[in-house]
Amino acid sequence: MYVELSDEARRYIGRFDELTGVAPKDCLVEGDRLVFLVPAGKMAAAIGQAGETVEEAERRLAKSIELVEDADTPEAFVASALAPAAVNAVTISEQNDRVAYVEVPEPDRGVAIGADGANIETARTLAKRHYDIDDIQLT
Repeated sequence: MYVELSDEARRYIGRFDELTGVAPKDCLVEGDRLVFLVPAGKMAAAIGQAGETVEEAERRLAKSIELVEDADTPEAFVASALAPAAVNAVTISEQNDRVAYVEVPEPDRGVAIGADGANIETARTLAKRHYDIDDIQLT
């Protein structure tokens, strides 16, 4: 699926790549927060030992950085986008709209939703951009 990036997002992707050696596939610029979609298998390199690499990137970019790891299937992608919340199962309904129904244990619902709904909105945006999923619902 083709993702159109703003000039600002492209600049942040380039800078993040320079600082970490990991080239993100996507970047969401959300005020003082950046969300990078890193290729599958590259999360450890992007984070660095004890988080040093991503912390240095946050300092240099003067933004809070969150990372989401790409996945091969829409179900795995949705689960990854909601991390660190525990996800028991993801079911994609392909009726009129593509909706991902996500089974999350009650103690992790707050983590999946995030402060002011930030985490689930980020997951919805990324899932729409990369897998044409119209909505994510927690069950």
